[in-house]
Amino acid sequence: MSSFAGFFDIFKRIYIEGDGLKLLGEGLLSTVIMAVFALVIGVLLGIIVAIFKVIPNNNFFTKILNAFANVYIAVIRGTPVMVQLLLAYYAIFVSAFREFRFRALIIAIIIFGINSSAYVAEIIRSGILAVDKGQMEAGRSLGLSYATTMKKIVLPQAIKNILPALGNELIVLIKETSVAGFITVFDLTRATRSLVADYYEAFVPYITLAAVYLILVLGATFLVNRLERRMRKGDNR
Repeated sequence: MSSFAGFFDIFKRIYIEGDGLKLLGEGLLSTVIMAVFALVIGVLLGIIVAIFKVIPNNNFFTKILNAFANVYIAVIRGTPVMVQLLLAYYAIFVSAFREFRFRALIIAIIIFGINSSAYVAEIIRSGILAVDKGQMEAGRSLGLSYATTMKKIVLPQAIKNILPALGNELIVLIKETSVAGFITVFDLTRATRSLVADYYEAFVPYITLAAVYLILVLGATFLVNRLERRMRKGDNR
């Protein structure tokens, strides 16, 4: 009981009487922005890379696209996201967005999006391959081009099939953003590290951090499950 009271006293001193709640809110906003926008970039790039992978290798150009997709996925998935962040911030984009206040946040979103796209591409590719081949053949027999058939017929069905996997990717992104502080992004983890340094307390801030991440993940899971149920109801009508 005394341990619980001590925990609450420290929590009150940091987050209620101090500036802990304000800092945590700022970090939470950055984390959510990074995860959501990185997923959008990841899905858009992932669709393109997935199409490069499944497009028939009928000529030299399509073979180049397929090879590019394979190399892209291998390189992005084969290197740690933290290394990609450091390389982008301190080398590739060293002079980009220099005068912009949110430079680090933009770079983090871009890199997390690129990293996510390599995984999303494989997810979407699996979804495309799961769609009956007759769907593509039917579209082509109606005079539609390969691109139009893919856009109007195949991809919508594939997205429905892979929605749970995309939800898992959002959860992974939420947790991966915890390394963004290494390039000075004021995310949840960096905010907590700041509180630990200011108040000389580690246990309560890090337990609170874990609880916030857990709530974020549970919230994302709930939203994805709800969206999936709505899409299923739409299919049954």
